[in-house]
Amino acid sequence: MAMEFRSSSRRKQSFGSAITSILLLFFIHGAHSFYLPGVAPQDFEKGDELKVKVNKLTSIKTQLPYSYYSLPFCRPKKIVDSTENLGEVLRGDRIENAPYSFKMREAQMCNVLCRVTLDAKTAKAFKEKIDDEYRVNMILDNLPLVVPIERLDQGAASIVYQLGYHVGLKGQYEGSKEQKYFMHNHLAFTVRYHRDMQTDAARIVGFEVKPYSVKHEYEGQWSEKTRLTTCDPHTKRLVVSSATPQEVENKKEIIFTYDVDFQESEVKWASRWDAYLLMSDNQIHWFSIVNSLMIVLFLSGMVAMIMLRTLYRDISRYNELETQEEAQEETGWKLVHGDVFRPPANSDLLCVYVGTGVQCLGMVLVTMIFAMLGFLSPSNRGGLMTAMLLLWVFMGLFAGYASSRLYKLFKGTEWKRIAFRTAFLFPAVVSAIFFVLNALIWGQKSSGAVPFGTMFALIFLWFGISVPLVFVGAYIGFKKPPLDDPVKTNKIPRQIPEQAWYMNPIFSILIGGILPFGAVFIELFFILTSIWLNQFYYIFGFLFLVFVILMVTCAEITIVLCYFQLCSEDYLWWWRSYLTSGSSALYLFLYAAFYFFTKLQITKLVSAMLYFGYMLIASYAFFVLTGTIGFYACLWFTRLIYSSVKID
Repeated sequence: MAMEFRSSSRRKQSFGSAITSILLLFFIHGAHSFYLPGVAPQDFEKGDELKVKVNKLTSIKTQLPYSYYSLPFCRPKKIVDSTENLGEVLRGDRIENAPYSFKMREAQMCNVLCRVTLDAKTAKAFKEKIDDEYRVNMILDNLPLVVPIERLDQGAASIVYQLGYHVGLKGQYEGSKEQKYFMHNHLAFTVRYHRDMQTDAARIVGFEVKPYSVKHEYEGQWSEKTRLTTCDPHTKRLVVSSATPQEVENKKEIIFTYDVDFQESEVKWASRWDAYLLMSDNQIHWFSIVNSLMIVLFLSGMVAMIMLRTLYRDISRYNELETQEEAQEETGWKLVHGDVFRPPANSDLLCVYVGTGVQCLGMVLVTMIFAMLGFLSPSNRGGLMTAMLLLWVFMGLFAGYASSRLYKLFKGTEWKRIAFRTAFLFPAVVSAIFFVLNALIWGQKSSGAVPFGTMFALIFLWFGISVPLVFVGAYIGFKKPPLDDPVKTNKIPRQIPEQAWYMNPIFSILIGGILPFGAVFIELFFILTSIWLNQFYYIFGFLFLVFVILMVTCAEITIVLCYFQLCSEDYLWWWRSYLTSGSSALYLFLYAAFYFFTKLQITKLVSAMLYFGYMLIASYAFFVLTGTIGFYACLWFTRLIYSSVKID
């Protein structure tokens, strides 16, 4: 399985400097981002010390990260935390120093790290992590540790990389049916480097490991100078297999050892992430995306053609009506011109949701543009999440502006109330779900639980920056002159005739969501895989293309269904246009449930609740985003057609 590395930064920073560093990264040091992975290279002379760091333990079965030292591994004299950025903390990253000692281009064999005697509690902890298939993650020169795995691909052997090595494995001794637990206690590291022929300095371009389970043996009493008989550099006895594995049981002694080998590589520092980024299912991915694009473009072309022909004929016919008799025989969308711009029920709530949708749209667009330009490279761990949070906060200005502009269109006067609801409704719902999920993670003693300090930082971003910006945007929007309706609204609402079964609001709303979901569901598979199965996703160019097609599809399907609705003399289009494209979020959540039962191996209730909780937040955001796109398309369409006909 090819692994994924979601965003992280070489130089970690505290929240206090997060905003400054992100802005610097984006605007001042932008040039570095094209020099993937986004930080300056470090040269090492022969014999220089290399600092190995440990990160969280991860499992795709539980989705709950744990700190490396939550298990009784060998520890350095003093554990030093690397300061993480906001995104890293939210992802559960806990980067700390490791007891491993590497010297550049100096191979080491059978280094003894420490000896640990298990008790009942520590043996149980190791067994639980082995049961849940936890992996150990490490970092060297900002490169994640990988396990190279050979696999046959169309008859030819190829190497794919698995992020991190398993804590241990389960198995049976030959001739026995009893299941035993074995610990990976010997690590054979390979550090790949690219050497400059002129200066002889080297840069690290790869960090690999092969884990082994070995029951180490020694003669006499244990001391710091004890030489192992199972792994001894003096007798050239090396660990090359797990033939005599180390069992995990109460009162068992485990000796942790490691080898370090240095191999020169032709890979240059700027290209060192290429091997990590290779998609294992490249052809399927390309074919699926192209296939999806062709279908959606074909449908879009048909929709556009039908709309242009139908509308052109309708407007021409209406403009040619001359006699009173002909005017009395009018049917269709022109008949409801006196009611089509009548403010809807719950118009305040619609304004709030439209403003929130503009905020989401701005955040997604800017994030994708930054990602496409290489600013959010995989070496910048936590960068993607930090950027999205900060952009969400600053897009509050546009949220306030959009909601107050629409509110003024509905002849509203209390703009502060709308601004308040826009600033609080969506974040409050998301925060409530997030708080419950965080309590569940905290109950599991996982490092994924957001600490109090980070919670305070998030609340500060919301109340200290986002809320004031929403009010500023609302004030600016409300002070601008309102949009004039193309036609006057009658004082008495027109009665809506009985509708055909296929124009039933629920039916047409559910039908409207299928096409936008169809535009993204293949890409959605890869995104879900990258998040929940730790596989790498880095083709933001394709994602941006799919997102553009999603916007076009949302707009077109909403316009078509809105047109049919007006033709059947139903003028209640405001909410219907929002819900039509927004209903694609329902299909997204149903697909997430399908993915859970078919692709994931999650068995724990807490992990399942985490999955569905986070997917509920994602679906809610998708609803607000797609609904707003459909609404604005429909608003533009209705204003266009009613301003194009002669109204007596």
